[in-house]
Amino acid sequence: MTGMSAVVVDTNVAVVANGNAEHINDEACIDACIEALAEIFDGTRVVIDNGYRIISEYIRNLHLSGQPGIGDKFLQWVHERQACTEYVERVHITRRNREDDFEEFPDDSDLQGFDYNDRKFVAVALASQSNPTILNASDTDWNDYCEELRRYGCKIRFLCPQLMR
Repeated sequence: MTGMSAVVVDTNVAVVANGNAEHINDEACIDACIEALAEIFDGTRVVIDNGYRIISEYIRNLHLSGQPGIGDKFLQWVHERQACTEYVERVHITRRNREDDFEEFPDDSDLQGFDYNDRKFVAVALASQSNPTILNASDTDWNDYCEELRRYGCKIRFLCPQLMR
């Protein structure tokens, strides 16, 4: 992952890094997620929305105390640094007609089936000035719509490609 200056982190990356994803017992996948989060701590910028949607999702799935896992540490790290532009870029995304649909998400019939819960990550990536890479661990929806998203400039890194079959 070295060389990426900014990332949007799907919640599943931190959950898998914690070892808390019941459906994931793939050590290589867990290690890849831990390594990706460690790279963030070493200087990769995280991109989130300024409406607290992404952090709220992190909080629902992780521990803000930063314990006991590295995914929890990631949440604490982002939460504590969210106002520091050196570490975190906060972008505005505009709600469309649903709580989980955004103007910045491509209006494309080929993406109609893309999970509404993940649209905030795409919207943030496309609204960002940093051209971030979206990190995904275990959500196959990203793989199913990868080519369609790439047409709009989304860069997606699959930390656990073995799970995308």
